[in-house]
Amino acid sequence: MAPPKAKPITDEDGNVFRLLRQLDLAPEASQRSIAEALGLSLGTLNTRLKSAEAAGFIKISERSGPDRRQRFAYVLTPRGAAEKNRLTESFLARKLAEYEALHAELTGTASGLVHIKHRTELMQNNLAPISELYVSYESAQKLKVEAGNLVSHDLSPRQICDLELLMNGGFNPLKGFLSEEDYNGVVENMRLADGSLWPMPITLDVSEEFAASLEIGQDIALRDQEGVILGTMTVTDRWTPDKSREAEKVFGADDAAHPAVNYLHNTAGKVYLGGPVTGIQQPVHYDFRGRRDTPNELRALFRKLGWRKVVAFQTRNPLHRAHQELTFRAAKEAQANLLIHPVVGMTKPGDVDHFTRVRCYEAVLDKYPQSTTNMSLLNLAMRMGGPREAVWHGLIRANHGCTHFIVGRDHAGPGKNSQGEDFYGPYDAQDLFREYQSEIGVEMVDFKHMVYVQERAQYEPADEIEDRDNVTILNISGTELRRRLQEGLEIPEWFSFPEVVAELRRTRPPRAKQGFTVFFTGLSGSGKSTIANALMVKLMEMGGRPVTLLDGDIVRKNLSSELGFSKEHRDLNIRRIGYVASEITKNGGIAICAPIAPYATTRRAVREDVEQFGAFIEVHVATSLEECERRDRKGLYKLAREGKIKEFTGISDPYDVPADPELSVETENVEVDNCAHQVIRKLESMGLIAG
Repeated sequence: MAPPKAKPITDEDGNVFRLLRQLDLAPEASQRSIAEALGLSLGTLNTRLKSAEAAGFIKISERSGPDRRQRFAYVLTPRGAAEKNRLTESFLARKLAEYEALHAELTGTASGLVHIKHRTELMQNNLAPISELYVSYESAQKLKVEAGNLVSHDLSPRQICDLELLMNGGFNPLKGFLSEEDYNGVVENMRLADGSLWPMPITLDVSEEFAASLEIGQDIALRDQEGVILGTMTVTDRWTPDKSREAEKVFGADDAAHPAVNYLHNTAGKVYLGGPVTGIQQPVHYDFRGRRDTPNELRALFRKLGWRKVVAFQTRNPLHRAHQELTFRAAKEAQANLLIHPVVGMTKPGDVDHFTRVRCYEAVLDKYPQSTTNMSLLNLAMRMGGPREAVWHGLIRANHGCTHFIVGRDHAGPGKNSQGEDFYGPYDAQDLFREYQSEIGVEMVDFKHMVYVQERAQYEPADEIEDRDNVTILNISGTELRRRLQEGLEIPEWFSFPEVVAELRRTRPPRAKQGFTVFFTGLSGSGKSTIANALMVKLMEMGGRPVTLLDGDIVRKNLSSELGFSKEHRDLNIRRIGYVASEITKNGGIAICAPIAPYATTRRAVREDVEQFGAFIEVHVATSLEECERRDRKGLYKLAREGKIKEFTGISDPYDVPADPELSVETENVEVDNCAHQVIRKLESMGLIAG
């Protein structure tokens, strides 16, 4: 293959590169030592130091102490660290081009080396180290101090996942959050501005207020949710994206039923920032620390073990027997070693939590040959983007040193759209991956849906069973598995390992023993609080689980007394209720919530919070506006009609009627006891309380 074309490097670039590299390697060295290392006179060194300081690459400060030869201290600024990383890439590309030319001159053939940014054939250098965005330990300590004076952005959980993979090389060739030009290329045609394949936007979304406070060229500190500085970013771009266009192009539809589209419109900030990142330290993970590996750590492990071919298996679900058979077949077909590489960052709302999943993986690792199988955890925030996500996962696995990647049926599919149809076809991901396979740098191992053939006591691909009319085909879907777990029913050994089932039962006991949330919503005066109180008493009469009522007025008094009634404050109030309800549910209790909760997107967010731990039952108290206004026990509707209460739901502010609640209750000419009994019957039918 032709070597990558290196951009011309000027003498000035070379001088800057050598100076920044030396200061990064030996930040405590004296000026004389730096001059000797660079082969410069002290006068020339001083000139270059002042130029670097003027360009914003370094900061010079006086150092206290008796040694006159060490009067000054030097530290790379975030901009300087980013410039050093950029120049490193340029020099590597130039040296590779020079080597290719020399190799061709001496041998008449190409060397076969493949630059990490240009994967036009299967990567032959999958075991070589790749570049990271971290500065040296010494520079990081100084940069922490410098970054402490910068404007800070507190990263969301998804942004922390993205930043970690940017800094450790998992998102190579990205050197930071996408610029506007790169973003447009990725959205429209899966290409960065330089032509490199990249299918998923990696952007730093922020609020309009925060974005407006920044200047282009400004450095900001990137902090985790506890305030720890992880890195810095130089803001080179700031723009307001067309999120509907992004949803259509990247995820195939601007449909809020898609979790990533819902996140895009209802969670992500309105403005995107782009710019190079300088890594200071990795995010801290206190769980499964021995199972977490950076791309370079995995590459080093593969070198040590002598693994030349590695097939990666991506999963966000517990491993069952069908998965074991699939991975065995993949490793055999590729003649490769197996890396079980599950995602432990953000996945789809409602998925089994990663703590439970990793315990399940560890429970069945001894079912695999230890000499040819390894497991490592990937802190990736999935987008559930189907075909594009499969290509993205392939690029990430190439960066981690893998040569093959399993792409299964409906890879990273999010489920059903608003019309009840699958977002993507079952093999769309395989088709797109195959189209870009050589450029991705890993070879796809595609597998179909695996089912159990009872007569042969083995798993086989469903579409390869030629005698299907003469054999018994068994399969348990994900929905059926959840039902069996919820109802405490048997899960056969042909489907899963006893160790996995035991772990799942420990985390997800039968529904009658789980916590759950009943969430009433309706107009003011509809009867929510009255029915909720009646329901609370009935559930307390039954006993077995603690019951907590989170009534709208009670919460306003005790939890949200400082909030007003703007949309922002009402959303915040409902999210607080949802958080408390999710904690009650997680700990096996029953939460009964009775706010107005007028906005569908906020109710959905609360549902997602709760359903991580148990059932969420939305009850629409469907009393008409006319009846609510007729009752008007508190006189609020009268005040709203007179304009004395602003932003009043149903009068001057909208109410989003639930489209698909678990239960809708009519209260006009119906007794409260009867309404509460309707909820009790619904809970019985769902298996949440004993009938």
